[in-house]
Amino acid sequence: VLGRALAGIRRDRYLLATKTGRYGLKMPDFDFSPARIRSSLEESLTRLGVDTIDLFQLHDIEFGSLPSIVEDSIPTMQALKAEGKIRFWGVTGLPLHIFRYVLEHTTPDTILSYCRYALNDNSLAELLPTLSERGVGVINASPTGMGLLTNRGSPDWHPASDQIKQVCQQAAELCAQRNLDITQLALQFATQNPAIATTLVGTASVENIENNVRWISQDLDPDLLAAVQGVLAPVQGMSWPEGRPENN
Repeated sequence: VLGRALAGIRRDRYLLATKTGRYGLKMPDFDFSPARIRSSLEESLTRLGVDTIDLFQLHDIEFGSLPSIVEDSIPTMQALKAEGKIRFWGVTGLPLHIFRYVLEHTTPDTILSYCRYALNDNSLAELLPTLSERGVGVINASPTGMGLLTNRGSPDWHPASDQIKQVCQQAAELCAQRNLDITQLALQFATQNPAIATTLVGTASVENIENNVRWISQDLDPDLLAAVQGVLAPVQGMSWPEGRPENN
């Protein structure tokens, strides 16, 4: 569908980012082998009708063997870049340990971290100086914690603990008492850090996109931020395990 939508649009008018490695929800659905990385890229190029992907990412590497990621997967990404099939490569995931591990062995062009730079968990901040020094582009995804920092609350499938969910809901109620949607504060907080180049926000409606653009154009209320951070203090930095136990 996206390939058909892009047909006829000049290639220099847009950037394409896609991922490889994860093809489902269960552990057997992950494949970071060099052969699968290459076939995945070729599939994407064909579907999108292009010759090059701007950003190709090893997705959720906490579900793989990190030594194998470094020894086999990443060299494949570097080879694809040298061949001109991709312009940049990166890694994505939830546990911050995976980024530290990769940085000990090489320097990716980008990292994509989700749910780790938000009002309730800004642990990614610890890594930002190192990433900046190494010239690694930072993509922050899920600044609402996959729904934790919204008026509707987190979805049923959300892996956070009941404590995290309850405290985030208390923060949302505080914002509502002051006639503000907590999502506005969450987006303003996440997008004000100059060390983060890109913030990804999922949405299902044009109205939400318009709200997001308007909100991040407005000034953040420092008093409300301090009050919300006070409510969230008991769960600040708390996350949940993802992938292989040794990668958390």
